[in-house]
Amino acid sequence: MSEPISQSELEAYLLGGVTLLRGLIDASDYKQYVFPLLFFKRLSDVWDGDYNSALADTDDDAYARATADDRFVIPEGAHWTDVRSAARDVGRGLLDAFRAIETTNPERLNGIFGNAAWTDKAQLPDEVLKNLIEHFSTRTLDLESVPEDQLGNGYEFLIKEFADDSGHTAQEFYTNRTLVHLMVQMLEPAAGETIYDPTVGTGGMLISALAEVKRQGGDPRTLGLYGQELVHITAAIARMNLVLHGVEDFHIAAGKSTLSDPAFISGDQLATFDVVLANPPYSISSWNQDAWANDPYGRNTLGTPSQGRADYAFFQHILSSLDPKTGRCAILFPHGVLFRNEEQAMRRALVEADLIECVLGLGPNLFYNSPMEACVVICRTTKPKDRQNKILLINAVGEITRERAQSFLKPEHQQRIVAAYQEFADEDGFCAVATTEQIFENDASLSIPLYIKKTATKDTDDRPLREVWDELQTNSDTFWVDMDKLVESLESIASQAAADG
Repeated sequence: MSEPISQSELEAYLLGGVTLLRGLIDASDYKQYVFPLLFFKRLSDVWDGDYNSALADTDDDAYARATADDRFVIPEGAHWTDVRSAARDVGRGLLDAFRAIETTNPERLNGIFGNAAWTDKAQLPDEVLKNLIEHFSTRTLDLESVPEDQLGNGYEFLIKEFADDSGHTAQEFYTNRTLVHLMVQMLEPAAGETIYDPTVGTGGMLISALAEVKRQGGDPRTLGLYGQELVHITAAIARMNLVLHGVEDFHIAAGKSTLSDPAFISGDQLATFDVVLANPPYSISSWNQDAWANDPYGRNTLGTPSQGRADYAFFQHILSSLDPKTGRCAILFPHGVLFRNEEQAMRRALVEADLIECVLGLGPNLFYNSPMEACVVICRTTKPKDRQNKILLINAVGEITRERAQSFLKPEHQQRIVAAYQEFADEDGFCAVATTEQIFENDASLSIPLYIKKTATKDTDDRPLREVWDELQTNSDTFWVDMDKLVESLESIASQAAADG
């Protein structure tokens, strides 16, 4: 009988595998090797658990194998124990086992192990791989020892650890989960709905939506989960993440750009979804602006963004992916999308379409290696009558806690923001409801300080230094907004000078 593993024991076990790779490969590559090994061990142990349980009931080997194969098939020679027993060419043994499992389970596991260089002995010699395999062999990862939710949490823990290690690549790989949870709470996904992330990363937003439906008492098995990811290994990690959380029905497209080659099409139109959650890459310049101007799916309803920033291309793709009746989205953006001059016409058209329901300004340092403040824009295709031609703006820059060089939102921060969103009313210094007319009076700018004025504070001389310092750190929204505007103006002047010169 398998021994249960506590969450702390599981996390220590996972980190032990990472430790064996330190100094051998770049930290940003840990995920390419640890995740597939963990997933391979899990598949093998779950298969063994099903097999042993059926064999104990019937004493029939053929029946037990057929029962174990109901969940997924591990073909002959492709089990963890087969690779563990290999004396040499361990990388080749792993690669052959991975491909055999993917080929035998094409609907659920195709491409799930990624494309790491397992046979490169110069980077990972047999000795290192055997040490990794022996480490992961010290625990049994069947469902009895490690239930799906627990292993899913462990997997998310490892994702965060890799984000910490990988530095500059973390933003593409991992979105602060406390922020993701907030976005999901605001959209309230329900059983039976379809949920889509056009830049899915490691699948954290889909997992959070799944957990919220379960938390509200809905049946998560009725959800349709969809995602698209350009980077193959990241898409593979998302697939593993969903499987390890017990999800059977999901669709993750890999290796294609959402802007140039959207994966989910219905007829000759984009497929539409009830809920869209997204953290698109910020202000990318390497995208095909010319193709967007003549987009075959008609996504350019607001216009064509500049080559230097694709934010509004992603924005329009998401809006075009919303169900006309039930669609709502939460998108994480840099503050510049709220006020940049070059996007004013598109922003005006967006406000006129009455799709934006809420603009949420966030505090600093919610992202790895970046002090920037971001915002969440919530849109809805069919707004309630009392919210039509109105937008709620929330200044949540102070709703944040910082520990160990990373910021996050505590439950009380999330609750205050969600309550304000549901109330949809003015609250001095925190949120304000702006009408379409008021927004147009401000040249269609959605810059939060235009609508929410800071409340007066008492003299700070008698306050603890830590309290004063925290206020200086968290109440910097107006400064950074103004600085972004200044940079925009200088860029515009420089571009005009170059054109005149």
